[in-house]
Amino acid sequence: EAAPVCSWSCSSEPGSLVDQDTEQTQTCPQESEASPRKPSLLPALSPSSAAVDLFTVYPPALSQGEDLLISDFWSSALDTINRCLTKHLEQLKAPVGSLSEALGNLHLGSSPGESAVATGSIPGDTLATGSCHWKCVCYGIGNFATCIIARIQLTFLLLFLEKCHIPRSHCRVYDPLFSPLETAVLQSLGVTVLSENEEGKRNVGGEPTIFYMLHCGTALYNNLLWSNWSVEALSRLVIIGNSFRGLEERLLTRILQKNYPYVAKILKGLEELEFPQTSQYMDIFNDTSVQWFPVQKLKQLSTDTWAFRDEPDYQDCEDLEIIRNGTQEASAADLSSL
Repeated sequence: EAAPVCSWSCSSEPGSLVDQDTEQTQTCPQESEASPRKPSLLPALSPSSAAVDLFTVYPPALSQGEDLLISDFWSSALDTINRCLTKHLEQLKAPVGSLSEALGNLHLGSSPGESAVATGSIPGDTLATGSCHWKCVCYGIGNFATCIIARIQLTFLLLFLEKCHIPRSHCRVYDPLFSPLETAVLQSLGVTVLSENEEGKRNVGGEPTIFYMLHCGTALYNNLLWSNWSVEALSRLVIIGNSFRGLEERLLTRILQKNYPYVAKILKGLEELEFPQTSQYMDIFNDTSVQWFPVQKLKQLSTDTWAFRDEPDYQDCEDLEIIRNGTQEASAADLSSL
C-alpha cells in the first residue's frame, strides 16, 4: 500500500509535534537533541522580511524560523544553491553573478498591479529586469501545522523565494494531505496551492523552473523526469531534493532500472551539489542536493535513451512512496485511524 506523501518528512525523520490547541511541543519517539546555536553569518531578520508573514499567520513557526536564520546552515545552503544556479544561468544565457545579482536581473513577468518581489523583501535587495521567467514548484512539504520538520522546510522555501526574487505568486505548492487550515495558511502567504494531485507529472513548458521537493518518494522524481524527457526541457530544470546519487547507492540496480527508469537513465546527464550537513539540521535536510542537467551532458546520452518515453505505471512496484491521484482521501482516513 502506498505510503503517504506528507509522511516522507515527518514519519521517517526525528522532530516534534505542536498541539494546535495548546501550542505545546510534543516529542516524537525518534527526536534527537538540537545542537547549540552557532554564531550568525547573516544580518538579523528584518521585521519587514517575507518570512515574518509565516510567523504572523502561524505563530508556532516563529522559533524555528529564528533558529534557521541565525544558523551557519542557512548561509552555507544558500552558497550551495548559488553555485548551482550560477552555472544554470550560464546555460540559459542569463546574467551571471552572485545569487542576488544574478537572480535579481531576471524578469519575472509580474502581471499588472502585482509587486515584482514578495511582500516585505529583505532590505538591500533590489529587482532589475532581464529576459528569464523563473517559476518554483514545491511538492510534498508535509503537514507543517503539526510537524516541526515540515515547518522548517516551509520556512526555508519562503526565505529562498525572497532571496531569489521569485514572487510567491510564481510558486505552486501541493501535498495531497494538506488540511484546510494548512491550505488557508499557504494561500494567505501568497503561494498558489494546486487543487489536483499531479503525481509530479508537470512539464515546465519552456520556463526555467526550480522544483523544491525534499524527502519525496523516488516515483515523484521519476514522474517529473518523464514529463520533461527532452534536452530542451531538462536543461531548464533545477531540483532541490533527494540526491540521485544517493538513490543509485541505496537501490539495487535492477530495481532502479525497472521501477524508476528515468532516474536511472539521467544519472549520467546531471550535476549535483550536496547541501551542507550540520548537526542542527541533519534530520531535516539530510540527503538533500541541488541538481541540474547540463546541455553538454544531456547531448552525450544515447539516442535510445531519448527514444524511451513510456509513462510510468508502477504496477509491480512495492513500497511506492507516493499517493496516486484519487487515492488521497482513503489514505488520509487510514492515517487518521492510526
